[in-house]
Amino acid sequence: MKETPLSNCERRFLLRAIEEKKRLDGRQTYDYRNIKISFGTDYGCCIVELGKTRVLGQVSCELVSPKLNRATEGILFFNLELSQMAAPAFEPGRQSDLLVKLNRLLERCLRNSKCIDTESLCVVAGEKVWQIRVDLHLLNHDGNIIDAASIAAIVALCHFRRPDVSVQGDEVTLYTPEERDPVPLSIHHMPICVSFAFFQQGTYLLVDPNEREERVMDGLLVIAMNKHREICTIQSSGGIMLLKDQVLRCSKIAGVKVLEITELIQKALENDRKVRKEGGKYGFAESIASQRITAFKMEKAPIDTSDVEEKAEEIIAEAEPPLEVVSNPVLWTPGTAQIGEGVENSWGDLEDSEKEEEDEDGTDEAIILDSIKMDIGVEVSNIGSQDAPIVLSDSEEEEMIILEPDKNPKKIRTQTTSAKQEAPSKKPVRKRKKKRAAN
Repeated sequence: MKETPLSNCERRFLLRAIEEKKRLDGRQTYDYRNIKISFGTDYGCCIVELGKTRVLGQVSCELVSPKLNRATEGILFFNLELSQMAAPAFEPGRQSDLLVKLNRLLERCLRNSKCIDTESLCVVAGEKVWQIRVDLHLLNHDGNIIDAASIAAIVALCHFRRPDVSVQGDEVTLYTPEERDPVPLSIHHMPICVSFAFFQQGTYLLVDPNEREERVMDGLLVIAMNKHREICTIQSSGGIMLLKDQVLRCSKIAGVKVLEITELIQKALENDRKVRKEGGKYGFAESIASQRITAFKMEKAPIDTSDVEEKAEEIIAEAEPPLEVVSNPVLWTPGTAQIGEGVENSWGDLEDSEKEEEDEDGTDEAIILDSIKMDIGVEVSNIGSQDAPIVLSDSEEEEMIILEPDKNPKKIRTQTTSAKQEAPSKKPVRKRKKKRAAN
């Protein structure tokens, strides 16, 4: 998916704001966004948030054979991944030019600067050395990926602990964290990248550009420096010509920013070390602020509960007693009951025009139905005069059940002929009207 381009109005608005020394997020020209560092439950796992740009760093280690030309040095490997989860413009399974440039810059910043003592990673010269792998995953992209990635990489390396080993002859023994405490890496210094964006052919300068500012910038200058003001690497991209004074000015600003970020990293590492030593809770779940989990955050107010019982008794004494309501059940027919007044059932009511048609049709049907009822009534009365059973009949020919007390019911089959003889040949069919939907 291609990146959505900026419109001309947005581009002019951003450039006009930069000319007036204003930024969309309210920062000043040389201000960094807020940096937040959180650690996972395992050593070497961290998340660095630079504003809305989030990078996950994970360090792992493995015993491998060393390189032929460097038999006594360990191996460092860095890998940065840009997934579609961070931005839709990133294509999976394909290395873009941006990804290649960022990986090369990270290797020059961290590996070529010799910030880690690789000789301390050697176990057996020429046979076994430690390979340290740093995997960086971009979780959300809001500009300045290289700064966030460099901070996440150096923080993960400082937080990582490798297993302890012992060598006896040709045998190498690897100990678990329960048997021996893991060993931290030997780190000489912490190089950190600082990005500078140039606009209008180098006329205007911004520190830590966000995603929209990166779209309208003319060039980018990245300076990797440690707190001792030693430049580890420097890279310029965009094809703009920078003066010597501009580069020196950027290096001075980078020295101040690197010192602040280094202090923040050391404080975060010290806090995590204290929490783990004291046995407290740690991990990504504990680093989430409580107000982000709960919907609302209410301030606690003190409540005096010393005289609650007395106040409750006063309220009950002053209150009016409740009215006694006795419900009288209404028996409409045997087997049914109603409590309360209720509302008259209006289901099946007909309108005036339907009632007139029903009355006209009902007069003819009433004569036929009365004659049938008379014949059935005579038959039932004759059967009932025999003192014993009660015969229930619903149709012309069906099974009839005779109910007798203290006896098994008997089934007899009878045929009602009187109704068939006197009833007209046409069976009465009662017309049913569909109830009209009330508007």
